[in-house]
Amino acid sequence: MATVTEKTRVEATQAGRVDRVVQTLTGRTRGGVRGLIQHGCVTVNETPCASDFQPVMEGDVVVVAYDPERKYAEKPLAAANAPFKILFEDEKLLVVEKAAHLLTVPTPKRESNTLVHLLQEYVSRGLKRRRRVEVVHRLDRGVSGVLVFAKDGATAEMLRDQFAATKPEREYTAIVAGRMEASEGTFDKNLMTEVKTIHRFATARADQGERAVTHYQVVRRLRNTTLVRVRLETGRRNQIRVHFADAGHPVLGDPRYSPERAKHPRWHPRRMALHAACLGFTHPHTEKPLRFASPLPPEFTEFLASQA
Repeated sequence: MATVTEKTRVEATQAGRVDRVVQTLTGRTRGGVRGLIQHGCVTVNETPCASDFQPVMEGDVVVVAYDPERKYAEKPLAAANAPFKILFEDEKLLVVEKAAHLLTVPTPKRESNTLVHLLQEYVSRGLKRRRRVEVVHRLDRGVSGVLVFAKDGATAEMLRDQFAATKPEREYTAIVAGRMEASEGTFDKNLMTEVKTIHRFATARADQGERAVTHYQVVRRLRNTTLVRVRLETGRRNQIRVHFADAGHPVLGDPRYSPERAKHPRWHPRRMALHAACLGFTHPHTEKPLRFASPLPPEFTEFLASQA
């Protein structure tokens, strides 16, 4: 059956949560409405709806495009302690918040409990054939925060082109060893890889390695550490970790780059103090700007409170 499109401009009496507006338009149950939203059938002001409790105001335009013969089953909620959290989903994209302990993709050891495996299971539930999830970028194990994945190869390539052109907004929060003197600055050093260990290192020679540019701003100086906001201009492997370690301020808990200096008596978590706090990019199909933020993990706030 052909797709049905329902459209309405929110009136003052309808202002509130988007699911109630969609329920009025479609006559579906609350669970059915959540299913429509989760499957990317609902937009608000031409932007894909992120959740059933997204607020709408008077004048907002809500559009529902769906097959009335299809159920659009609601996807099961992730457990509170799940290794990932869905921040946004439509027919083309998945934006998730990754837990620090989880690998994004398998290493040469071929681990099976990685984020990409879990997401493939997530999008394949209820289907006979296993669906793929395409990797666009990665976060190291020990780093938490926001990542985007594509549901098909063409969308993945379009997103990778954005990353290659350094268009996405990528902001991290880190706690680094020592008190940084400059309130803000830029690391502009090429990165090279040691052949035997595959560890990265910074070089001042512009004719070697890959150019890597990291901008930072001091948010708060603590007793013997510094809370910094980091913005990536390029996205090389281990870039933030290598640049800060090279400057004498390794990320707390980093087991690879200046590990002894990265130790701190009050940093107990088995992870690094590095969090991908914000990701902004253009939807490759709708061309609408999307921006997602992730709050500081409890380990960070607890450590910061202990240093007050």
